[in-house]
Amino acid sequence: MSSADFVTDLPIELRPDPGRTVVRPYAPGADPRAPGTTPEARAGRIAERILAMDEASVAAEVERLLAEYSDRYGCISCVFTRRFHEVNGELIRRCSPGADRALLIGAYFCHEYAYEAAALFNPSIVPHPDQSGVPSDTIRFVLSLRGVGEGHVSSVTFRTGTCRANGALAVDPPSPRSVVPRIEPLADGSSEEAGVRITCDESHDLSECVIFPVTARQRNGIEDLRLLRFAEEDGSAIYYGTYTAYSGQAGRQELLETRDFRTFDLRPLRGDATTSKGLALFPRRIGGRFAALGRQDNETLWFVQSDQIDTWNGGVQVIVPKWPWEFTQMGNCGAPIEIDEGWLVLTHGVGAVRNYGIGACLLDRHDPSKLLARMREPLLRPSPGEHRGYVPNVTYSCGGMVHGRMLVLPYAIADSFATFATVPLDGLLAAMT
Repeated sequence: MSSADFVTDLPIELRPDPGRTVVRPYAPGADPRAPGTTPEARAGRIAERILAMDEASVAAEVERLLAEYSDRYGCISCVFTRRFHEVNGELIRRCSPGADRALLIGAYFCHEYAYEAAALFNPSIVPHPDQSGVPSDTIRFVLSLRGVGEGHVSSVTFRTGTCRANGALAVDPPSPRSVVPRIEPLADGSSEEAGVRITCDESHDLSECVIFPVTARQRNGIEDLRLLRFAEEDGSAIYYGTYTAYSGQAGRQELLETRDFRTFDLRPLRGDATTSKGLALFPRRIGGRFAALGRQDNETLWFVQSDQIDTWNGGVQVIVPKWPWEFTQMGNCGAPIEIDEGWLVLTHGVGAVRNYGIGACLLDRHDPSKLLARMREPLLRPSPGEHRGYVPNVTYSCGGMVHGRMLVLPYAIADSFATFATVPLDGLLAAMT
């Protein structure tokens, strides 16, 4: 990796692991040879075959399933039984089988998915909600990552770790198992547009939580989560994250909300400033209003404000391409970070051969529509020996964190794996013009 001389690259790499799997809902497709048939008709035939099995065969199948999957998940029998209740009367005709038969029917409407088999990249980092037991010079963090599995489908996975004021960083080893979340519509409605709640309350380790696509608008991926810790004016805090929901045909911006990293609410964002990728929220209100940076023209960065966190319109253009490494387009690399000097914004620029580099700029603290300074050269860019991967020539991040006067910057290389760098703020600001 080619980096500025004041950047320290850390010897940590987070690479994809095909052994990390989660059990997801499954629904069979319709018969392609019979136009007009429905998936429910095929699902019904599957269920009828299970209902026709004798008790001994059902018991043997259940025993085999539990022996195979219990070591990789928590209460896998609970997962299969819960799935039965989801499809009963919806995907299949309503029935009242015994416990084992219900579990077996549920298992047929699940599938195991290796959610980071192909790539693990585009990280963002925030302080962990639990800072108990860490030394005074150390901060515990939550790291989100984009995992890509079969079909180029993206999910969100997590890691935790600690960072000291001198930049020494450690990432906790991930748990060998995953928790299968409960999925339910949000209380304010049952339609996809109302959003969904994903609950991972069986988890004892955040790395066991996986947020995978649930709705039709997310079908092909939940991409590039930009996490932030949002401080309300009364001193309370909540964690938000903006991301791109991709259906396979179109993308839109959606919002993740959590207080404990166990229960996550996901709902769509609205407004003309949410039609492109890369909306990033500011970590507090500005002038009593929510604020964000967007790229609604697909080329430049805009400052947007709103009275509602789920609706974003209009905006003021703030940053336009100026240097060759950002001539094609610019975007943010995560939520703005408040420092003494103003709002530090990590940016990405796209240059020749769609080469992505990471830079930075500084916005006025009181009026973030004013650009104070920016980097002429990128902090990080792919070097000739490190440009290859799932998507060549890309260096990218979805958010950094400042600890003391040190920027902790997780970033991805070639849309393949993630690593870290530390950057002293004084050196970074001195490099801006």
